[in-house]
Amino acid sequence: MVCKLFTRVIFSKPRFPYSTHTVSKDYDVSAICNSFRKGWNWDIISSKFCSLKLSDSVVEQVLLELKNPSDAKSALSFFHWSAKRMDFKHGIWSYCAVIHILVRARLLTDARALIESVLLKNKECSNERFSVVDSLLDGYKVYDSHPLVFDLLIQGYAKLRMIDIAFDTCRYMEEHGLSVSLISFNTLLHVVQKSDKRALVWDIYEHMIRKRIYPSVVTLRIMIDALCKDGHLQKIVDMLDRIMGKRNSPSVIVNSSLILKVLNQGDMEESMVLVLLKRLLQKNLIPDSVAYSLIVHAKVKLGNLDSSWEMYQEMVKRGFQANSFVYTSFIGAYCREGRIEEANGLMQEMEERDLKPYGETFDHLIIGCANLERLEECLTVCEKMLSMGLIPSCLSFNKMVEKLGKKGEVEQANSMLTALLDKGFLPNDITYSHLIEGYAKKDKIQEVLKLYYEMEYKSMSPGLSVFTSIIQCLCHRGKLEDAEKYVRIMKGRSLTPSVTIYKTLISSYMQKGDSLRALHLHNEMASLEL
Repeated sequence: MVCKLFTRVIFSKPRFPYSTHTVSKDYDVSAICNSFRKGWNWDIISSKFCSLKLSDSVVEQVLLELKNPSDAKSALSFFHWSAKRMDFKHGIWSYCAVIHILVRARLLTDARALIESVLLKNKECSNERFSVVDSLLDGYKVYDSHPLVFDLLIQGYAKLRMIDIAFDTCRYMEEHGLSVSLISFNTLLHVVQKSDKRALVWDIYEHMIRKRIYPSVVTLRIMIDALCKDGHLQKIVDMLDRIMGKRNSPSVIVNSSLILKVLNQGDMEESMVLVLLKRLLQKNLIPDSVAYSLIVHAKVKLGNLDSSWEMYQEMVKRGFQANSFVYTSFIGAYCREGRIEEANGLMQEMEERDLKPYGETFDHLIIGCANLERLEECLTVCEKMLSMGLIPSCLSFNKMVEKLGKKGEVEQANSMLTALLDKGFLPNDITYSHLIEGYAKKDKIQEVLKLYYEMEYKSMSPGLSVFTSIIQCLCHRGKLEDAEKYVRIMKGRSLTPSVTIYKTLISSYMQKGDSLRALHLHNEMASLEL
């Protein structure tokens, strides 16, 4: 099935040789054409026209006379005969002329083969990036061609894995009033999502929606596969559950993913997002509730928070039903601006509306409270999460642990970690680094070493901050030999001791009266140009 492609077609001025030259009387073009129409053997034709010197002009005239569908096979035979028996070097224009003739006659297998040949022939000519499509455009009216030829061109690029030029050609054609069919876009999407340029699949899909080329079942299947491969499918499904309270169709999942990806680019204009949403709403490809939620989310990310809230309140007056996703967007924004009281107020409002907060909602509050050093509130939020069967993200918990350690309350952080581990929380090396720094600050060497060996047991790689804390703590206790043991461990792991570590060791050896060892360490530090 071929989609209608044309709305407005703008062709550039024809290039040579689409020029209807007059052929020299020495050459009987009609005789050549009739020889191929009669199906003569190539040997006979070659013998009859052995004195013929083929030129661009002659080839052009022959192809023009053989342009009708009934002569398409004769045109193809002439094309190959002239190359193999007459040593004629076909240029892009003659390839494209025959392609037009074949497509018009619906000899699509032969047309595809020639398209692939000319694309490979022109592959290295980066300075003539659009020469093939330009030649096809020039010959389109001359050969009374069909728009399918441009779809076959894009499909040819896709088959040859020439992804970038394929997408660029789609956009170039649109500048000339052409639009590629959905079938061709699906072919391109299929190839892209299986390539190492999988991220391009979303650029292509976004372009389709902007140009009002809407997805089919095949398109959606490709895009869902892309989401799976990127590991983003579950995240989108969870988000939609928070908005709709139920499972959604592939169309809603894919199109919501598109809007979120555009939002997360961070450098787009607000109007771009709204245009996409408008396109999707017009075709019922996304529900109103999801669209409105994403509009609010977009406004929160892109604009002034207070004006976003005013817009949201106006939407509510018009019947928009609030949901956990929208509330979480506002709570996150308020927390980032340090407006914790307003964030807490929204949390309370959620409870009154029987809207269930989820992990990210609490994470925003933990980070916001931690940044303002409202640490008791951090712990309270964590406990509430646990009571609801939720656990904080590593990012939010690490922020809380860092602040607790700096305040000298590392025991509370460690106690909370123990409770979280029982619930399946997976700490990372940063978690342990903050705990070790907190215990080192309180000079609790046994706790520091215990956590260090716990990291080793879990196959985590202690970083520079961990070794710095251990060595400083050991030096403060006067255990310089143990401190140097950890320096050796660092070096064995290709970690260079910092200036802080060297200065701590040098100072400790000086206090102990071992100036010789202190001098050696000083020279070692100098040799490292620290």
